[in-house]
Amino acid sequence: MFIRPILRYLGKTVFLATLIVAGVLVLYIYNEHGSSEFKVAQLQQQKIQLEQIVQRFQTERRVAKIVVTDQKMVDGQMKTSLLFVEYRHDGSTLPPREFTIAGNEAHFDAQIIKFKDQYTRDGDPLRGQSIMLFTRIYGANQPPADGFPIDEPGKIPEIYRGADPKVSEFEQDLWTNFWKLYNDRDAREARGIRGMHGEGLFGQFDPDHVYNITLRADGGTLNEEPIDPIYREAIRRSKQIN
Repeated sequence: MFIRPILRYLGKTVFLATLIVAGVLVLYIYNEHGSSEFKVAQLQQQKIQLEQIVQRFQTERRVAKIVVTDQKMVDGQMKTSLLFVEYRHDGSTLPPREFTIAGNEAHFDAQIIKFKDQYTRDGDPLRGQSIMLFTRIYGANQPPADGFPIDEPGKIPEIYRGADPKVSEFEQDLWTNFWKLYNDRDAREARGIRGMHGEGLFGQFDPDHVYNITLRADGGTLNEEPIDPIYREAIRRSKQIN
């Protein structure tokens, strides 16, 4: 008479044990699955962040464009006239300036300030990219001292004027004290600067190309591209009118 209650008891025990084991198994599978999804989401977020950092390091910003407006022999020497236009941060341009150099090889001297990589990684608005001040342009057949001044040393370059006052104040300090900071490691560290120096960009210029000076986190570059025929025709016609 006690056999049936015992069997019912054992049956309930086995059933409850089965439920517990099943519940543990389901919870384990859920946790493992949920953990995997969380890890995948984390990895995807990290991938996006890394891509953004790489993009900031690789982003090039055009700071100047140069075209040849005239190139001819004068008294047995080639003269090249260059139209030089600088670009502000917002993409707007400064009034163009024209320089005539001896020969067809132009040299652009500049002062450049590079900030620590952490600011580029974080997208810092003040120090997230290098900044450049053009000092002069001269031809290969001219002494640098006889070159033509571009930006005025010690002052904020025109391309940065009109920006946020905090940016202007920060950069004014850098340009005013450029060579002092160059020789003062502690002062550079306090401003987050990893390097600052003079830099020269040069190349041969001909009338069939447009030349761009670009700037990224690791410095400046000079490259060329074919000129649009409509611009070449516009230059030709303006020369005829003049």
